[in-house]
Amino acid sequence: MVFQFFVDYLQHRFTAKSRHGTHSPFVYKLTDEVIYDFSAKKVYNSIEDQRKKLLNDDRLITVTDLGAGSHLNKNRTKKVSQIAKNALKNPRLAQLIYRLVVNQHPQNVIELGTCLGITTAYLAKAVPDAAILTIEGCPETAAVAYQNFNELGLNNIELQVGNFNDLLPKAINEAEKLDFVYIDGNHTKEATLNYFNWCLPKIHENSLLIFDDIYWSKGMKEAWEEIKNHPQVAITIDLFWIGLVYFKKGQAKEHFKIKF
Repeated sequence: MVFQFFVDYLQHRFTAKSRHGTHSPFVYKLTDEVIYDFSAKKVYNSIEDQRKKLLNDDRLITVTDLGAGSHLNKNRTKKVSQIAKNALKNPRLAQLIYRLVVNQHPQNVIELGTCLGITTAYLAKAVPDAAILTIEGCPETAAVAYQNFNELGLNNIELQVGNFNDLLPKAINEAEKLDFVYIDGNHTKEATLNYFNWCLPKIHENSLLIFDDIYWSKGMKEAWEEIKNHPQVAITIDLFWIGLVYFKKGQAKEHFKIKF
């Protein structure tokens, strides 16, 4: 599985384009101004300081894994530092998600898969006046995330703990519309397609869905292809680590692979 992931990565690097290889004005602008904006921002500092604390946190917690698990470590009892090292989105990717949220100006954000809350913190900082709902399956991991939110002074986050299959449909049903949804949950084909299909009734022209680990497995790659081909999807951007899904009406259906 790890070997295939490496092969997929190399193939993506050889076939993906930069902003200059895109003929869509929307994707060119997004790539130029958001995806490739690697400038340092003060807002990143406090979150990355919190990450450093987690990387040195030797507390042991019991991990409840309701999803596809980890390629790296199947042990249930783990150090917080180990989870921080192996499971958190790296700064480059977490900061990209921050910029995508800022660019999107959503009124509501749903994150499926809180982990230790670092990416959630970026979501909350990106739109401090928006409601952030994050869902985590593991109570002890969620407890660490909640502590991080408090230490960072974030008060626009609602953290729910439980089974994604129960909590996500309820959250979608209660939402008037879905502006921004980040799916970093159960990395199986069936679960990913379920999450996508559950969201569809509440998406609108300016919605953005982000799917994490689209090359995680054969099943995830198949799920990504099905999502791309769905008739309501207008534009997808494959950044290898994540996939962006847009629903812009009147837009010719196009799929892009962008180097990141």
